[in-house]
Amino acid sequence: MSADATKGMSLNLTTLHTFAKSYTAAWCSQNAASVAAHFAPQGSLTINNSAPAVGRAAVTAAAQSFMTAFPDLHVQTDDLVIEGDSAFYHWTLTGTNTGPGGTGQQVHISGFEKWTMSAEGLIAESQGHFDANAYDRQLKRGYSSNSL
Repeated sequence: MSADATKGMSLNLTTLHTFAKSYTAAWCSQNAASVAAHFAPQGSLTINNSAPAVGRAAVTAAAQSFMTAFPDLHVQTDDLVIEGDSAFYHWTLTGTNTGPGGTGQQVHISGFEKWTMSAEGLIAESQGHFDANAYDRQLKRGYSSNSL
């Protein structure tokens, strides 16, 4: 669904806060399909301008990759902002990279997703962003408040 699909549709902050709370809980659940259930059937998730994961199966796989890498994955909502037809979901991810081939290092990274919502109130498109250099550095050396 394109960004034009929601033009004229009013985003409700109260409804989005409830949605974001559920989305955050899904990320913390270690159940990747529950993350994908927040997306429209052909919704997409793009992480740091990579190729988009399109459709719930692909979104499930993308979420699962983080859940596998970080068995103790925790996501918290930092903020939720509406700008025009988009919602900006700001988050912080923490976890220890103890999945297969993991480094054993702790990661603490913040980022945001720019959501375009479908008419059904699900994510039609999510453009996710975080500091990949800080993430890579923490995977190698671990998180420290001095490493930010």
